[in-house]
Amino acid sequence: MQMNSSITVAEVAASSLAAVRVFERLGIDYCCGGRRPLADACREKGLDPKQVQHELELALASGQADDRDWSAAPLGELVNHILNKHHDYLKAELPLLADRLAKVYGIYNERYGPTLTGLPEVFEGLRSELEMHMTKEEQILFPAVVVAEQTVASRGTLPPLPFGSFANPIAVMEREHDSAAHALARIRQITSDFAVPEYACATYRALMSGLEELERDLHLHIHLENNILFPRTLELERSYGRAGK
Repeated sequence: MQMNSSITVAEVAASSLAAVRVFERLGIDYCCGGRRPLADACREKGLDPKQVQHELELALASGQADDRDWSAAPLGELVNHILNKHHDYLKAELPLLADRLAKVYGIYNERYGPTLTGLPEVFEGLRSELEMHMTKEEQILFPAVVVAEQTVASRGTLPPLPFGSFANPIAVMEREHDSAAHALARIRQITSDFAVPEYACATYRALMSGLEELERDLHLHIHLENNILFPRTLELERSYGRAGK
């Protein structure tokens, strides 16, 4: 990938998971805030853009061979990857995190005074929104994406979409991604960057490590949709429209 002054964080992140790992380590938002120029995102974090660019070039050059290039893979395969890796992860992990949080919040507030104030409300709001979000994707948006790709590939007639254009549900999904990102930032703030007190039990430690992993997974999940799946779906729709005229 050719780096230049106008390249965005999302464009770099979409090129390789190696770049995503660099952004995660540096705390640069590559999912919901990925449309900013890379240089601006670096300066916002107090980082030298040239140094970050150098780190990215090294990471891209040494990217793991098993990193899938989702910017070129069939959309159906990307959809299945999101479902099998990220949706399944959330469905399994969110209830476990809720159980750990209930135990920790009840015990530690009683023993040590105010602990993790506001976290149950923020987490439950995030969980509820994610569960509804996944249902809408699985039942409405994702099946339509797969059908559209298959139809275009077979030169068939694209059936009418129940939501008019892909731009409509995608706009809703992106707004919900922004809401999830805000909730993750609030969780990080409440937990003081997932800090573990000296007196913390195993459940408390498991809660913090689980919340940190949730943040990591959801950032990548949102990135795959916002920066790869959604733009490619909109381009498929635009290209098909031009071809059909």
